[in-house]
Amino acid sequence: MSNPLPQVIIIDDEPHILQTMGICLESAGFSVTLCEDPEKAVPLFRTRKFDLAFVDLKMSPIDGLRMLEIIRRDSPDTTVILITAHGSIDTAIEAIKKGAYHYLLKPFDFKELQVFAQKALEYHALVSEVQSLREKVIDTGSFLTRSKEMLDVLQLASQVADSSITVLIEGESGTGKELIAQFIHAKSSRAEKPFVKVNCAALPSTLLESELFGHVKGAFTGAVRDRQGRFEVAHGGTIFLDEIAELDPSLQVKLLRVIQHKEFERLGDNATRRVDVRIIAATNRNLAKALAEGTFREDLYYRLSAVRLQVLPLRERLEDIPLLAKHFAKKWASTQSIRIAPETMDILRAYSWPGNVRELENVMERAVLLAK
Repeated sequence: MSNPLPQVIIIDDEPHILQTMGICLESAGFSVTLCEDPEKAVPLFRTRKFDLAFVDLKMSPIDGLRMLEIIRRDSPDTTVILITAHGSIDTAIEAIKKGAYHYLLKPFDFKELQVFAQKALEYHALVSEVQSLREKVIDTGSFLTRSKEMLDVLQLASQVADSSITVLIEGESGTGKELIAQFIHAKSSRAEKPFVKVNCAALPSTLLESELFGHVKGAFTGAVRDRQGRFEVAHGGTIFLDEIAELDPSLQVKLLRVIQHKEFERLGDNATRRVDVRIIAATNRNLAKALAEGTFREDLYYRLSAVRLQVLPLRERLEDIPLLAKHFAKKWASTQSIRIAPETMDILRAYSWPGNVRELENVMERAVLLAK
């Protein structure tokens, strides 16, 4: 079976240049789409896959820089080449900084165009291969992302996974901090041992102490039997302390002791217990501000933040919205086939998502249920 022809789109409002370039690239083995009106080109990037896009810098009503932004948004895997005259080189260089592959200077001959297109195609193939290999090496698990920044976070998480170093995951609610913690646990030598989650904001401090460290019979009213705490349950594995900023100061001292000496006492007991556990903490608050306000211990902060991972809000990784929206649509549609219309995807991209990925999942679940 022969390989499909590389797909190229040329966008230029000068018909003679458009036709000439089309003939030249078709003769070199490219499948070419010509578009004289840049406004008509916009929807094509939502419905078709192009390897290369040649875009004239000086067009109306959408100029080359704006078209570059649209392509980067709607078709991030397309390699973009700007077509420019001598007087626009500075603008073309600015376009390269914004993600264009290079610029082609007018006037150019057939051979130059063909060689340029071939080199751009080789670059496109190399970038695609590197991205594919990178994702395989990182193995993002259940954390779905195409964001370079988030792939960097996952790569660092993967690098530290097999150590016992404490990790602090920072980010807004709903961004996927627990998924990052699970990713680290799954990549570690502790993967076959328990992963135990504790929400430090869910219980008052008196109950949270018993939840974390356990208690003995008679330690308080209602303690009718000995009970293991979450640290003991997590022995050999990982404990994930969510909303760590809400931890009461008295419990901060006890947590610091566990980190430093790997020991604690159950509530109401004098016997010291040893524990081997990896601690991962998470917060949606600014801990630096909590330090300044005196509500969080500085020594505990530095112990917890040996490695810091920042999870970006969804509004700062727009390239993830189509990926996640399609994933959640498929998840909630079960056997039903759901297609997200381009105009709907535009609305999803334009929204600020204060509830982040959790909110997007809820929206997609509701949309799928209403579509049935």
